[in-house]
Amino acid sequence: VLFLSKLNSTDFWSIVILMEKLEKPTPPGGKRIYMDHAATTYLDERVKDAMEPYWIEKFGNPSALYKEGREARQALENARVDIASEIGARAEEITFTNGGTESDNLAIFGVAYTLKKNVGKNSDGVSLPHIITTKFEHHAVLSPCEFLEKNGFDVDYLEVGEDGIVNPKDVEKALRPETILVSIMLANNEVGTIQPIAEIGKILKNHKTLFHTDACQGAGYLNLNVEKMGVDLMTLNGSKMYGPKGIGLLYAKRGIKLEPMLRGGQQERRMRPGTENVPGIVGLAEALKNAQAEKDEESARVAELRDYFIKRITDEIPKVFLNGHPQKRLPNNINVSILGVEGEAVILYLDEYGIACSTGSACTSESFEPSHVILALGKPRAYAHGSVRFTLGKRNTKEDIDYTVETLKSVVEKLRSISAVSV
Repeated sequence: VLFLSKLNSTDFWSIVILMEKLEKPTPPGGKRIYMDHAATTYLDERVKDAMEPYWIEKFGNPSALYKEGREARQALENARVDIASEIGARAEEITFTNGGTESDNLAIFGVAYTLKKNVGKNSDGVSLPHIITTKFEHHAVLSPCEFLEKNGFDVDYLEVGEDGIVNPKDVEKALRPETILVSIMLANNEVGTIQPIAEIGKILKNHKTLFHTDACQGAGYLNLNVEKMGVDLMTLNGSKMYGPKGIGLLYAKRGIKLEPMLRGGQQERRMRPGTENVPGIVGLAEALKNAQAEKDEESARVAELRDYFIKRITDEIPKVFLNGHPQKRLPNNINVSILGVEGEAVILYLDEYGIACSTGSACTSESFEPSHVILALGKPRAYAHGSVRFTLGKRNTKEDIDYTVETLKSVVEKLRSISAVSV
């Protein structure tokens, strides 16, 4: 509806009439086909079972000294130990938050406001703490950086290649004596490209700057060992790996001091005050354990489906182009630009056919701006407006893909028939 409201009245009613006339076949098995696992995942039954006792039976406040509180505290600390073990860290290096966005903010603002006083004068005699990131980070990183830029910090937003990979040499060239932080995501949330984090980590090892990575998208498919990656801070959340929503964590290497964003309690070593979400934390630990144990097998399975999907849509639908590197991408990610259509219209049509996917375009934006990620790849705005993302998960099958491809072919043909844009 938000998308349709942006159109003129002729286009609006053309699309409405077409949608009403759709013959809507039933997806395989009569189920809806969910292909937006980069947005969120369902809760794994094993995770649900692990969380269950902490809703009603073991409901105590972890800060309390009596039995109920001690039970909750034990569960919380056991989860912290388990998570640390999965990522090659120490338990005291894990801080629990309410999700990936808060963890990213805590990392960036925490470092910025702690280290800004340690930055000396630059060549112009001005003290400007310096941060390096890329143009196609998640807004949970870009927005804090933009805020800091308006408040006395200098930020470099590095370009990425046409394949969606940042060049480690560009990171090295951007380093300055006053650089306090580099923040580059492990895998992009829109196009799925996997960044050379370990290579960048080796470069930064010889510099005093801290290195943060948002690893939320990679948890179910990539190795998260913080030592091997060479990162000082890492963000994870539960909702991208079949865990609960509203829970995340920030790994911060021992010795790193972060200015907290919240005040008012002793919890999480005063880094994140407030009564801890024990069921969520327990679920996060279980989800991470499962994801890391099963990542190799699941990665191989979905990568085969991904490649089959990409080949079919690029071969069978004219003017469809893959965004991002064809191999160095998450095994479940398919992001394509379909020229001659708006991505939001494709999403609405596919939803009517029982298929859930997403688009990079900001359809809720007042300015209706296209995906900043696609534009960062150097693609024209038409590619960004026509971008559609399919991200596969554990329940997706080859039958799902065959149905989706056939449906997409029909939808694109219909939309192009009423489009004023020539392809």
